[in-house]
Amino acid sequence: MSRTRTAVFAALALVAGVSGPAAAVTPAADTAISAIPCTVDYKIQNDWGTGFTAAVTVTNNAAAKSSWSVKWSYAGNQQVTSYWSAKLSQSGTAVTAGNETYNGALATGGSVSFGFNGSYSGTNAIPTSFTLDGVTCNVDDGTGSGGGGGTGGGSGTRVDNPYSGAKVYVNPEWSAKAAAEPGGTRVSNQPTGVWLDRIAAINGVNGGMGLRDHLDAALAQKGSGEEVVQLVIYDLPGRDCAALASNGELGPTEIDKYKTQFIDPIAAILSDSKYASLRIVTTIEIDSLPNLVTNTGSRATATANCNTMLANGNYVKGVGYALAKLGAIPNVYNYLDAGHHGWLGWDDNFAPAAQLFYQAANAEGATVDDVQGFITNTANYSALKENNFTINDTVNGTSVRQSKWVDWNRYVDELSFAQAFRTELVSVGFNSGIGMLIDTSRNGWGGSARPAGPGPTTSVDAYVDGGRYDRRIHVGNWCNQAGAGLGERPQASPAAGIDAYVWMKPPGESDGSSTAIPNDEGKGFDQMCDPTYTGNARNGNNLSGALPNAPLSGHWFSAQFQQLMANAYPPL
Repeated sequence: MSRTRTAVFAALALVAGVSGPAAAVTPAADTAISAIPCTVDYKIQNDWGTGFTAAVTVTNNAAAKSSWSVKWSYAGNQQVTSYWSAKLSQSGTAVTAGNETYNGALATGGSVSFGFNGSYSGTNAIPTSFTLDGVTCNVDDGTGSGGGGGTGGGSGTRVDNPYSGAKVYVNPEWSAKAAAEPGGTRVSNQPTGVWLDRIAAINGVNGGMGLRDHLDAALAQKGSGEEVVQLVIYDLPGRDCAALASNGELGPTEIDKYKTQFIDPIAAILSDSKYASLRIVTTIEIDSLPNLVTNTGSRATATANCNTMLANGNYVKGVGYALAKLGAIPNVYNYLDAGHHGWLGWDDNFAPAAQLFYQAANAEGATVDDVQGFITNTANYSALKENNFTINDTVNGTSVRQSKWVDWNRYVDELSFAQAFRTELVSVGFNSGIGMLIDTSRNGWGGSARPAGPGPTTSVDAYVDGGRYDRRIHVGNWCNQAGAGLGERPQASPAAGIDAYVWMKPPGESDGSSTAIPNDEGKGFDQMCDPTYTGNARNGNNLSGALPNAPLSGHWFSAQFQQLMANAYPPL
């Protein structure tokens, strides 16, 4: 979602002499606006030179409709390639967008949004005229309330993609650890997430930097440009109910403590006008909502802790509260954690997860407007793009989906999953302008084990296993994975619908200890971090694939960092 260009055209019915923001027009002008039959807001959210993503919002000021049709024509050679939340067709330069079965009702004063991807060469001129059911729509010039994208952090208006045109905060504490490793200066200037994983982290633990310290350091790095600060908000009651290494300090029922002692103090600091010029990206509660989809009920992967959190509703309440409190701050951008393709890519997880996220985004005073996007693969290892096989391949008549590795999943990598899940999220009610982040901190899978091409076609398993970049024993393995490497370096707008590739998990910080280690951080021992563990239903009863001699989660793991650099892809 790298930039916004908005087509908004002056309403001819406005009284003479009225100009400026719509909120400032006189009552007479407001009366004139109400007589305009419809408005169309057409935004180009991401343009990469040969293609683009657009979002369209239509407002109906005439009689209520049970169905609708919006039309426009291009001046160039733009071609619609895919779409969501409407049915689009194109004949020459003329495009028609019609309602889906679920969004045909359009009340007087009501709005509907849809989006699409398109290709082009040359220029990508914005259409100059739109109609709704044959009636010409007039819209303002972009300076008013319908004008779309803002101008930067601290202006009171969010931009479509906070990463666009901005530097991203380099955490000095992580940078120093990375630089102290042999060869570490090659990556120690990369931006990483700041993890607020307990109440004490807000003020800093063991003499380390607290939240204000990081924000002050970000202001110093910012200079005269734009700066993104990445925070991981991670302390839900009964946290990470399907794992022990990342259990948190709050018990399953301590939702009030979560609100008043964790979220409220964070919100108070982020609301300080001193930090209004920063673009603050929050990753909201990783590994929480996805667990309610996959690890509850009668599933073989269910846990008692996850069933407790589903029953008491505190994951949904906590996420909703965080979204509402942080979303009220104009320069904060909330991104909800959305698992990864090897978690939610199956048919029985994909749509239910989107619906659960929508429920949470409307809980505790939150709305979908408090969600700027979603992040996948946080602190995980799923390959960004598998180039040696696709979900549509067959081997001797057997689908890739039937291989042991893919196991009937619809997706084989993070990029295809993130783009498809974005479409699903919009279809259930999230704003069409949402963007996705993908954590690429440890999913490079380079080095000598990286396949140079497809596997043999002797069987579907040989084909997939021989060609896949992701060298884990099982896609469910998540702790300190042997053979992993640094992935794509952080960058803005790398692909359609993707706001950024990020290193939200700081490379070199452990996922959990290989053996039980007493601690005061609320962190337990999970067998998935023990390299000798032979697995459970969540990883197909396979070996864990974890590295030995790992420290507590979040603590520096030198051997892992060295491995990540050695296996980086693209190589360092």
